[in-house]
Amino acid sequence: MADGDRHESGPPDTEGAEQSGNPGKSGIWRAGPIWMASDRKLARFVGRPVAAFLRVEAAGGIILLAAALIALFWANSPWSDTYESFWTTEFTLRIGEYELTEDLRHWVNDALMALFFFVVGLEIKYEMACGELRDPRSAAVPIMAAFGGMVVPAAIYIAFNAGGDGADGWGIPMATDIAFALGVLAVLGRRIPSAARVFLLTLAIVDDIGAITVIAVFYTESISFIWLGLALAGILIIIGLRRIRVWSPYVYITLGMFVWLATFQSGVHATIAGVILGLLTPAKPLLDQAQAKEYARQSLPDELDPSEVRRYRFLLNESISMSERLERALHPWSSYVVLPIFALANAGIDLGGGVLGEALGSPITLGVATGLVVGKTVGVTVTSWLAVRLGWGRLPTGTSWTTMVGLAMVAGVGFTVSLFITGLAFGDGTLPADDAKVGVLGGSIVAASIGAALLILAGRRRHDETSSLGVEQEPAAR
Repeated sequence: MADGDRHESGPPDTEGAEQSGNPGKSGIWRAGPIWMASDRKLARFVGRPVAAFLRVEAAGGIILLAAALIALFWANSPWSDTYESFWTTEFTLRIGEYELTEDLRHWVNDALMALFFFVVGLEIKYEMACGELRDPRSAAVPIMAAFGGMVVPAAIYIAFNAGGDGADGWGIPMATDIAFALGVLAVLGRRIPSAARVFLLTLAIVDDIGAITVIAVFYTESISFIWLGLALAGILIIIGLRRIRVWSPYVYITLGMFVWLATFQSGVHATIAGVILGLLTPAKPLLDQAQAKEYARQSLPDELDPSEVRRYRFLLNESISMSERLERALHPWSSYVVLPIFALANAGIDLGGGVLGEALGSPITLGVATGLVVGKTVGVTVTSWLAVRLGWGRLPTGTSWTTMVGLAMVAGVGFTVSLFITGLAFGDGTLPADDAKVGVLGGSIVAASIGAALLILAGRRRHDETSSLGVEQEPAAR
């Protein structure tokens, strides 16, 4: 999540602005552009506290958890009938003679979640171009850990459900929820070395690549090759336009919507289109930042007209990569709108009538929960140990093996993508799906709780060791 600039509790001093000919409190401050910095009660007691909360990294996980709890309460309240009737309300998209009708839950899962996976694609592209995944050798430990953290949970689930009704759900415990997992670390603050946070972020991103591959390959029932060909044609057109340096975002938005629609109609899950479009977004700026600033400074006229303003804005904008700009713009929408709506639509499980008791004895529930809690911990820890032992990489700076086990446990928080794969594997509203959702919710809670406890223990040991040596601890990761 991009950090915003913090404002002081009151408005800036406007006396100098008035003396220089700029409007003071009676002018620009009241006009609205800097309302958040004003002394109005709504800005002071609501606007700025909310903005500060949203800048905290744990905020996305907290809002997501709140949405899941609301969904559970709604589905088990006296108004439980309205929960399912609301999310099964049908909406139709009509363009000329073409119609696409889906219920509200499917619009959320197929269309709105494409935005979430687009942001995931942007994160993967950035890490591959500029981040931890740029040098595979430096990322060897989290890459190996992610691989182990996918294979072992799937194997545990299969051991519980081989040949049974839940056999198709093996992909459910493979996923790590980035928002919740990093939220746990953000809540713990200084107890977690910044390198440990980078390790978990890299692991979660590689985990997402694996989950996306599983969705595309194993959870696609039938394929329309005509529509798939149209989707590929749209992707090729985007690549071609990039090569000839067409830079209008409106062109790519239009083509992106076409690629999503064609992917949806092809039978391949439409969220894959979001990931592909994210990976196609340039991760390097069109212009060198220093050159763009120097060119703008040297050619700046005495008076600016609207066309000059647009030109200089373009120069400065394009000195920052498109993927970084889009991620900064879309990440709040993904974290604070898309994922909470997804949780509202999918986390509502009716636990009455003995459903919870039956779920606790279901091999699907046990396979999912055990896979998330035990499988992730064993898979991530063992493969990390092997990578270090074989000399392929080293532990993140400032971490111990207790910290690594805690991180592996936190990686077992599989809320969002696990629920998403549940719907693909079993369909919505079915008994196996409800059993799997109970396993996801229960397993994620246990993994987050035990993982946080282990990380607190490791943090105390680290604090005691650094204090005894007189070494100052590194600042908390932002």
